[in-house]
Amino acid sequence: MAETVGTSLASHEHAGAKHSPFWSRLPAMVFAYSLPVIAFLIVKMLLAEDYVGRDNDDVMRLVQVHDLLAGQSWFDLTQTRLGLDGGTLMHWSRLIDLPLAAIISLFEPFAGAERAEMIALAIWPLLLVIPLLAAMGLAGWRIGGPQCMHFCLGFAAIFVATSNRFLAGAIDHHNVQLVLVATMVAMLVDQRYRATNFAIAGAAAALAVAIGVETTPFVAVICLVVAVIWAWEGQVFAAAAAAFGATLAATVSAAFFLTVSPHLYRAVTCDSLSIAFYALSATGGVLLAGAALVASRLQRPARFAVLSFNGVVIAGVLLGLAPECLRNPLADLDPLLRELWLDRVTEARSFLFIAESDPANLGTFYAAGLLAVGLCLWRIWRGERTGLSLILLAVVLVNWGIALMQVRAAVFANLLSILPISLLLVDLRSKSMREAGAPLASVIYLTAALVSVPAVWAVAGELAVNGVVQLAGNATGGPKGAGHCYSSAAMADLQKIEPATLVVDPSNMGASILRFTEHRALSAPYHRNPQGMLAELRIGLATPDEAARMLKALGDPLLAFCADDPQTRMITKRAPEGLYGRLVSGDVPDFLEPLPVTAGTGVKLFRLKADVLPQVAE
Repeated sequence: MAETVGTSLASHEHAGAKHSPFWSRLPAMVFAYSLPVIAFLIVKMLLAEDYVGRDNDDVMRLVQVHDLLAGQSWFDLTQTRLGLDGGTLMHWSRLIDLPLAAIISLFEPFAGAERAEMIALAIWPLLLVIPLLAAMGLAGWRIGGPQCMHFCLGFAAIFVATSNRFLAGAIDHHNVQLVLVATMVAMLVDQRYRATNFAIAGAAAALAVAIGVETTPFVAVICLVVAVIWAWEGQVFAAAAAAFGATLAATVSAAFFLTVSPHLYRAVTCDSLSIAFYALSATGGVLLAGAALVASRLQRPARFAVLSFNGVVIAGVLLGLAPECLRNPLADLDPLLRELWLDRVTEARSFLFIAESDPANLGTFYAAGLLAVGLCLWRIWRGERTGLSLILLAVVLVNWGIALMQVRAAVFANLLSILPISLLLVDLRSKSMREAGAPLASVIYLTAALVSVPAVWAVAGELAVNGVVQLAGNATGGPKGAGHCYSSAAMADLQKIEPATLVVDPSNMGASILRFTEHRALSAPYHRNPQGMLAELRIGLATPDEAARMLKALGDPLLAFCADDPQTRMITKRAPEGLYGRLVSGDVPDFLEPLPVTAGTGVKLFRLKADVLPQVAE
C-alpha cells in the first residue's frame, strides 16, 4: 500500500459529540431517512394482493416456518411434501425461521393464526430497513463525514424503496444478507481500529455464511482484507485482528452446532453451512487471531510470511475436506433441467445472457458497480486515500465480478457502490458550490448523482427498448401472466380434493401447493429436488401414452396444468405433440379425467381414470 490504511482515512467520527448540529447526528438522520421509506413500503403493502412476497422463496420460507411451528424438529429441514418419496432436504438456515416463528407466536394468542402471520410478514422486512440504513450511514460518516453520510443514507433509502428485498412479505434471507454485508463494510472502514467494531464484523461474517453461502466469496474477501491490514500494520492492528478472528470462529461454531443436526456433522455440502464452510471459517479465524496475538511485533515481511503460511493451511483444509466446493454446486445438473429451468432463472443469468436477451437491464445491474470500481481505481492511481480506496475496491469488485457470472450478486454490488460514489458526490458538490457561476460543475454533479442510481438505469433502459420496438413496428402484447395459477383462489380447488395426494405440477406452482393445501408437490424450483423437477418435465414432454405410464408409476397422482406457466410454454414449444402440447390445444387424452375447477384461475386439474389404470400399468 502507498500509505497505511489507518492514516489514509481522514478522521470524521465524532461519536457522542453533544454540540454537533442535528443534521450531522447519525441516529437522528437514520430515523429521518427511514421514516418516509417505511411509510412508502407500508403503502405498497396495503396495495399488494397477497401478504406474502411474490418470490417462490418467500412462499417456501413461510412453509418452512409453518412446519417448525407445527412441531417439526429444529434440526430437520426436510420438506416432506416436496418431490418424490422421502421428501427434499432443504438447505435454508433456521436462523431466519426463528424470528419469524417468534413473531407469529407472539401475536397469535390475541390476533389469531392467519393475522399473526400477516403481522409477522409485514414487520420483519420493515425491521431490517433501519439497521441497513444505520450501517450505510455509519460507513458514510466514517469515510467522508456528515455530507457523505447524507449521500449514503439518501442512496440507501432509494435502494430500499426501489428494491423488492424489503417489501412486506419478503421473508427470504437476502434482505438479512444485505444488512450483514453493509455491517461488515461499516466496521471495516473504522480508521481507529477499535476491536469492538472488528468483532462485530467477524460476527456478521460468520452469520452471513451460516444464513446463505451466496455471500461466501464476499466474506472470504473481507477476511483477506482484515488479514492484509494486520500484516501491513502489525501491532497497531493486533487487537482488531484478534477480535475479528476470534469472533468469526466463535460465531460460526455456535451457528454450526446450534443449527446442524448431529448426524450431519461430517456431511459435506457446498450450498449450506456444513463441516466444509465451518472448518474453513473457524480455522481461518483461529489462525488470524493466533497470528495477531503472537506475531504482531515481527517485521512486516515476517508478518506476510505468517499470513502466507496461514493461507497454505486453509487451502489444505479446503482441498482435504471439500475439494468439490471449488466447483459450481449446480454444474452437475441434468442438461434438460439446466435448459428448461436453471437457464431461465433470472438471478442465475450471466452478463452475456442478459446482454443478449435483456439488454435494457444491463445498466440496472452493472452501471453503478462499474462506476464505483472506476472511481476506486482512479483514486488509487492518484494516490488519494489509497488504503480506503483499496478496501472499497475489494468489496465492490468481488460482488460485481460474481454478478458477471450470476446476476444475483448485482444487488450487493449496487449497495456497496453507494460508498465510493458518495465520496465522489461530496467532492463534486463542494466544487459546484465553489463555482456557483459555472453551470457545468452543477450539471456534472447532477449527472453523477443520476447515473449512480440503478433505478434510473432501469427506467432509461425500459424507455429505450420500448422506443426501439415501437419505431420498428414490432410492438406485441406479452404473454398472459401466470400469477393467477399460483393464487389462493387457484389452490382452493385443490384444497377441496381428499385425501391428500401427490400433485404433478409446474415448478412455479409447487410452493403455493405446499402453502395452501395438504397435498404433496412433485416439483418446485429448488436444485435439491432435481428428480422431482425432471419427472414433471419429462411427463410434460412425453407422448400421451408414455406420460400415462409415467403418471401411473407415481401412484394415483393429480395433474395440475397451467397453460400460461412460462415453463409449460417452453415444454409445449419444444414438444407440441407431447402431453402438455395436447392439453394446450384442448385435446385431453382418454386416460385423464378432468376435475371441476373455478373459472378464471387458469389451472386445470386432472386425475387418472380408474378404468384405464390397468392399461397403463407397467
